[in-house]
Amino acid sequence: GPGSAGGATVEGAESQPASPAAASSDRDAASKAESEPTIPTVTYHDACYLGRHNQIYSPPRELLEATGATTVEMPRSRDRGFCCGGGGARAFMEETIGTRIAVERSREAIGTGAQVIATACPFCTTMLSDGVASEGADVRVTDVATLMLEAVRRGGE
Repeated sequence: GPGSAGGATVEGAESQPASPAAASSDRDAASKAESEPTIPTVTYHDACYLGRHNQIYSPPRELLEATGATTVEMPRSRDRGFCCGGGGARAFMEETIGTRIAVERSREAIGTGAQVIATACPFCTTMLSDGVASEGADVRVTDVATLMLEAVRRGGE
């Protein structure tokens, strides 16, 4: 029963580290984990206007890499990229085509294993956020500039 030998615990008793050195090591590891946030793996969605209309593909990826993030490409990217479903302000229309496209594109992004989907377009952010939510995935959708700000803040600590 409680309080007896054999590894049973006594109610209200606290676990003690094996040695002061072990306690210090545990504190150092916990402190280091808190002070060094993990840098996510990111996949970049090429917005139609920036990408296919203006042929700007590398600069957003270079900015993401400058944050220290590991980047992974979706199967359809750069000049072969796939619309998020919000092109032509479709994000504001009540139509199922845009929704289906957003879900399909979100599935591609989720399939990369990235923790974050980054883009440089507010319409894409909205459509991909909706697509990720409909899939119930634990993947963040955000803007390249937001990831850059977070990297600057990490560097300032």
